[in-house]
Amino acid sequence: MQRSIEAYRDLFAYLTGWDWPHVLAEARPFEEPIADYDPRWLEEIEGIAEGAGVPVEDVLALNVRTEVVYAAKARQATRLAGACTAIAVLPEASASGETLLAQNWDWYPHSLDTVVVLEARPDDGPAFVTVVEAGLLAKAGMNAAGLGLATNALATDAVSGRPGVPYHVVLRAILGCETISAALAAIQRGIRASSASYVLAHSDGLAVCVEALPGGFSDLHLLFPEDGTIAHSNHFLAPAFSRKDVSLWAMPDSPFRLDRARRLLESPVLVEDLQRVLADHANAPNAICCHPDESLPEYERGVTAASIVMELDSRTMVLADGPPCTTPYRRLELGELLA
Repeated sequence: MQRSIEAYRDLFAYLTGWDWPHVLAEARPFEEPIADYDPRWLEEIEGIAEGAGVPVEDVLALNVRTEVVYAAKARQATRLAGACTAIAVLPEASASGETLLAQNWDWYPHSLDTVVVLEARPDDGPAFVTVVEAGLLAKAGMNAAGLGLATNALATDAVSGRPGVPYHVVLRAILGCETISAALAAIQRGIRASSASYVLAHSDGLAVCVEALPGGFSDLHLLFPEDGTIAHSNHFLAPAFSRKDVSLWAMPDSPFRLDRARRLLESPVLVEDLQRVLADHANAPNAICCHPDESLPEYERGVTAASIVMELDSRTMVLADGPPCTTPYRRLELGELLA
């Protein structure tokens, strides 16, 4: 947790010029939208802070890090380090007949030191597991109801930094849902502060990618599988999208990662096939498997901090704790938790 706080103190200073007290002041107005959306997530933020022995204001700031970083970079229209690739495979395209969900999560290199596997048994929702930075509520993961979540941050001119429901709070709400329609309702509820795509899949054989702008229920676009698969990276794909897509300026590798993932996917898809796609180096170092670009300033370099493949029917996950080209995948034993 201390490493997360220290890393973001330095990162925010580079991106915004703000010192940590200023960051805390910028984060504070997000507390009210979170409480209006669901006060349970504020309680979880308070619990994380208590467990880690750090001020709750620091943990709140970590959970609005996307709003701070992306608002700053969208205004500047400069390069972003966070570039993720997500893939969903329906049973008809899967060699095992299972619904599969996979993601490379790319972020700043400090996240290699701060990624944790969080296993949770809430009192009022399904048990879940999420691969996330220490101090944040949730990221990619799956729950005991068979719902899986992968995600890509997006950037548009609509991102202003105004208080709303933070990205990581929406992610936590999704993992508390039992059906894919309930997850869509969670994304729609409240006024979102950030743009993102949410790739949702369920063990009952459904999948959808929800592209969301800042705003309410009308600021969403749904993309459904083609030939049994969905692939998504860090730019908008919906034909109805009509805003300025800063993503393509800030993350110019995004369309090439998307095209590469689509071309490498061949049915029937095995878990090992997804691992191979996620380790691909076309357009390196800014490939699906991302490595720091030494030609860029330190705080504009990205790396694949975690690579995840989920088998939703059997509630299993394989995880590489870093770039999958060099980091072996390990199978997480989640049967008891997600039974």
